[in-house]
Amino acid sequence: MSMRSSILRNLKFVFIALFAFVFFVAPATNASAKPKKAKYATIKIQTNPGGLLLMIDGKPRGETTTDYRAFDLDAGLHTVQVKLPNGQYWTREVELPAGRVKCVVVNYRPLPPLPKSPCPFPVNISAPNQVTEGEIITYTADVAYSGNASLNYTWKVTPASAKIISGLGTPTLNVDSTGLGGQRITATLTADDGSSDPACAQSAQAVSIIAPMKKIVLVSREFDECINCTFDDQKARLDNLAVELQNDPSTRAYIIAYGGRMSPVGQVEKLMSRAREYIVTQRGIDASRLTVVNGGYREEDSVELWIVPSGAAAPRPTPTVQAGEIKRKR
Repeated sequence: MSMRSSILRNLKFVFIALFAFVFFVAPATNASAKPKKAKYATIKIQTNPGGLLLMIDGKPRGETTTDYRAFDLDAGLHTVQVKLPNGQYWTREVELPAGRVKCVVVNYRPLPPLPKSPCPFPVNISAPNQVTEGEIITYTADVAYSGNASLNYTWKVTPASAKIISGLGTPTLNVDSTGLGGQRITATLTADDGSSDPACAQSAQAVSIIAPMKKIVLVSREFDECINCTFDDQKARLDNLAVELQNDPSTRAYIIAYGGRMSPVGQVEKLMSRAREYIVTQRGIDASRLTVVNGGYREEDSVELWIVPSGAAAPRPTPTVQAGEIKRKR
């Protein structure tokens, strides 16, 4: 049996549209805090059809589905295997950068009967239909070429603002989707054997829609409230507030004090000053991270403690008693 016949026989079994990798960006942290280097990465795997045996690093991981299945793994090189309907294994080594996400898509399609001539030949590109802005897309080509010539791979990507990371001149192209939210990236591949025969230059393309990254809205949260408390009770609550601020150096604190309907003159100022004095002097919190607010009046003395993340709007006082309704004690 000739080598050409052997190749044609093997190619009749399977035409696999390989995989596509995507990353997403972790939300940014405050510049004043030293970033912690991530130890893990995520791989998302999808196949068509589903129900195929999946193995990662030689360990069974159940069956694939037509939707993504996500796995958190140590950063580094991992081996992914999918058992195809014809009994053969699709195997790839996947490098997972720490703190990023890669998506793998495996499409199984039987090959159409090949003509006697190696040209024209089928070309197929695998890529995710949709990714989130900031993720890296991998376009992977399968070319069922039975000739003896070495193929040339020519990629074209639109829009022009899409950044090609690597893969020009190879069957696998990596494209960064950062800054392209709401748009679509089209990758077109032309594979040719270098001859002048137009049938020996075949093209295929894949389109990926880039979903805009969801914006994280930061809001202030009320940490505690002390109504008509003794100073000892208030100090215990201020201790907890100080611990919270020390655990997250990117946050600030707001203390809003309210006088009561029957409070003595100067009660609000007293509540404000002793709270500031205690948390700065006794607990060592930088005064620049603390804002003390006169909130007006409520039915009883009250002190609210708020945690304010960096970039979040400051809390507003919510008095319930008007100044003209106050009956002050001297």
